[in-house]
Amino acid sequence: MAGHSKFKNIQFRKGRQDKIRSKLFSKLSRDITLAAKTGVPDPKDNARLRLAIAAAKAESMPKDNIDRAIKKAAGGEADTYEEIRYEGFGPGGVGLIVEVLTDNRNRAAANVRAIFGKNGGALGETGSVAFMFDRLGEVVYPAKAASDDAMMEAAIEAGAEDVESDEETHTVFTGFEDLGAVIEALEAKFGAPKRTGIVWRPKSLTPVEGEQAASLLKLMDALDDEDDVQTVFPNSDISEEEMERLSA
Repeated sequence: MAGHSKFKNIQFRKGRQDKIRSKLFSKLSRDITLAAKTGVPDPKDNARLRLAIAAAKAESMPKDNIDRAIKKAAGGEADTYEEIRYEGFGPGGVGLIVEVLTDNRNRAAANVRAIFGKNGGALGETGSVAFMFDRLGEVVYPAKAASDDAMMEAAIEAGAEDVESDEETHTVFTGFEDLGAVIEALEAKFGAPKRTGIVWRPKSLTPVEGEQAASLLKLMDALDDEDDVQTVFPNSDISEEEMERLSA
């Protein structure tokens, strides 16, 4: 188990995306609708739906919005949605995985390809980037929920694979198939987590700085703004100092 790493650093784009509330809620709603359609509309019997609802609640999505998203599945709205994974390379050779949920495959492919092309990147073939990442479950708690040692001990007992702790959060990583059980075990000790989900965690990081870092952020901003894009995962390593400079 590794107690600290830079995974939180490479996920900083998520924080900026979360500020765009209407777009974020739209993406969360689609995820809930699809989860309800692919299983049963009761989260007690649908692990994927439980995760989707938990993610929505973590972003303070109103209960009425969540209920409407579930009801849409019964109305057949989710039949048109398709999940697609795109892989590509950004400035500095950074690998990116882009998860899309769309009702128009051709539109999504054209838009994602154009965004990469206009921002110093290139869309790759399926498998060209995924081998650089591990597909894992993620459970995030605020740092105040427990000490580093207490979280590490509880995570090990729950069957987690890794824990990263810093001044703000504890991030617990699990095998894809173990996520539900780990969430349940940690909730019993620490209450509801801040965030849960399935992530692509880089096996190694690619350092970028200066113009390359600025161009990478621009590319990721453009992908975040695309309505069909659900999540973006890079294997970049940008220093805290560089992040602050570029955000100024």
